[in-house]
Parts: sequence; C-alpha cells; structure tokens
Amino acid sequence: MSENRRQILEMLSQGKITADEAERLIAAVEKEPAGATGPGTDAPRTEKLKYFRVVVDAIDPKDGPTKVNVRVPMQLLRAGVRLTSFIPPLARERMNSAMKSKGIDFDINQLKPENLEDLIEQLNDFTVDIDHEDAKVRVFCE
Repeated sequence: MSENRRQILEMLSQGKITADEAERLIAAVEKEPAGATGPGTDAPRTEKLKYFRVVVDAIDPKDGPTKVNVRVPMQLLRAGVRLTSFIPPLARERMNSAMKSKGIDFDINQLKPENLEDLIEQLNDFTVDIDHEDAKVRVFCE
C-alpha cells in the first residue's frame, strides 16, 4: 500500500474526512502516483504501464486538420503474446520466413509471456516526438 493511500485511510478512520472524500482522494492518487511523470519528461516513470499511445495532429492544406488518437491497452499485448503459444510449429516457421523476406529479423519462437514483462518494463522510457510544420506525432506509453 502506498504512503498516500495509507494517510488517506488514516484520516478516514480518525473521522477527519468522509468516505466520499477518501474515495476521491484515492482516485486522484491513483491517477498521478508520486514520482510518476508524463511523456516528454526526463525522470523515469514508476507506475505500471496501461496503454501504448499514438497521437497525430496534422494539417493538410487541402483537407484541413486531421487528428488521430490511438490508445492500445497493454493487456491486449499481453493476451496476444499468450495466444502465440497456440500457433502450430509449421505456421511459426512460415511466419518467421515471411518476416525475414520483408527484412524483419525476428523469431516468433522467442516471444514468450515470461519475456513480455521485461519488454513492457523497457517501454517505461519509450517516447517518440516528431514536430514538423504540418504535423506533430507522439508515440509513448502511459
């Protein structure tokens, strides 16, 4: 249990705040954990990643503004990796060959649930920001 949560529950037990106030405070603490940072800052984040995000703001001279906001839950990634265990060996070989022929040197046999958490942990520091006069693209995890 975090120190902030403990303090909130202590204030509740002492009657200093109501249950509704405690609930709102806990929700606020869960949204912004202490020590966590958002995209674009240098300090490492400590919270568990929930989403992989791609945000695009572009202006096309002919069509006007375009906004794209993609938010992929990390749970979807976790579930997908678990499902790879059901891929038959022959299909795995064909997938690896097809990816290699496209210049992607990746072995699907190395994608295992026990390795996934290490990969996701490395995404804590992953941020891509591209600023152009006609578009801004941000790729990050939160």
